[in-house]
Amino acid sequence: MRIRWRSPIRGPWLTSVLGLVLLCALPLVIVTGLLDWVAYGPGQTIPADVGALHLPLLGWPTRPSWLFRLTQGLHVGLGIVLVPVVLAKLWSVIPKLFTALPRNPLRAAERATLVLLVGGILFEIVTGLLNIQYDYVFGFSFYAAHYTGAWVFVAGFVLHVALKLPAMTRGLRSRSFRTELRTPLAQTRSEPPGDLVAPEPEPPTLSRRGALALVAGGSLLLAGMTIGQTVDGPLRATALLLPRGRTLPGDFPVNRTFAASGIAPAAVSAGWRLELGSLRLTRAQLIALPQHTAALPIACVEGWSTQQTWSGVRLRDLAALAGVPAPTSALVSSVEVGPFARATLTGAQVRDPDALLALRVNGADLSPDHGFPARVIVPALPGVHCTKWVRSIDFTTSGPRP
Repeated sequence: MRIRWRSPIRGPWLTSVLGLVLLCALPLVIVTGLLDWVAYGPGQTIPADVGALHLPLLGWPTRPSWLFRLTQGLHVGLGIVLVPVVLAKLWSVIPKLFTALPRNPLRAAERATLVLLVGGILFEIVTGLLNIQYDYVFGFSFYAAHYTGAWVFVAGFVLHVALKLPAMTRGLRSRSFRTELRTPLAQTRSEPPGDLVAPEPEPPTLSRRGALALVAGGSLLLAGMTIGQTVDGPLRATALLLPRGRTLPGDFPVNRTFAASGIAPAAVSAGWRLELGSLRLTRAQLIALPQHTAALPIACVEGWSTQQTWSGVRLRDLAALAGVPAPTSALVSSVEVGPFARATLTGAQVRDPDALLALRVNGADLSPDHGFPARVIVPALPGVHCTKWVRSIDFTTSGPRP
């Protein structure tokens, strides 16, 4: 049976308006996502093996301290907010997906870009949403697939914009946006016959301004249920979509609890020592060293972040104590065993005056979930590299440089 698309509001103008929103917002999602890959640093990017898709490894700065919080928060938050716009845009052009491939080479090329564009963005949305829910039902590496899928989408996006930008411009100019916002349902009519316009439209059940309001309302609703993950305070309770976004009063999020780490309690009890080359320091000895306090954010790849007040020993002071006054890198190892139990810091990160081996947070000793007996906290560093349950720090004058 032939599918008949008969909505009277579908047409070049509505498609162009939705396309303009995505044209303005999606580049920001793309750029922040790629910047986050760079933020993980030399030798520990996630995913690490990306072949020809490798970006230049620049020295990720430590200032402003909220840089990674901003880029990751925008990437995840804006990606979620745009979901209703993406779905509405797909609805507006869906008739074209069920028509024969045109003979015109330019139109055929434009249709081919839809495979990369539509397939890429749906893949990115689905895997991204599953990742922030910690639900890995797809059975493959999220990081490798999401990164590769992003480049597939970018290719489709660039080609599609290059081919369709003139059509979008014509569509936007075909009707007055202000007039459409004043047009009620009773006065809603189909656009002149043409691309995407239903040849035999049914009576309207929704005006164009109603459709735009529905999409905007959906985006605002998702924003309200998302923004709390990156804003400390009362809004934290509104982060209904993100399992790590909300916490009990007086606490803040963690990605991995002490119980989930599998660390034996004895490994972080009274017998724990911090290894600094040939030195072995107890927690009491670390507390006896000059302490520094800094308010720093910690941000995770799933999009949540929080700013807390940390106290501990500056990493550069520990480097000097270990006999490496001018380190170019530091390898931090955790008591935990696993793929994220080690992190490499650059010389600039070690030397930052607020880079700490934290022993306390918000005036109290670290809890086991927050990394007791000691954890690393560095301005603008991705949360996965702010190693918890630190066992050793190896400062060197070789390896990553500032």
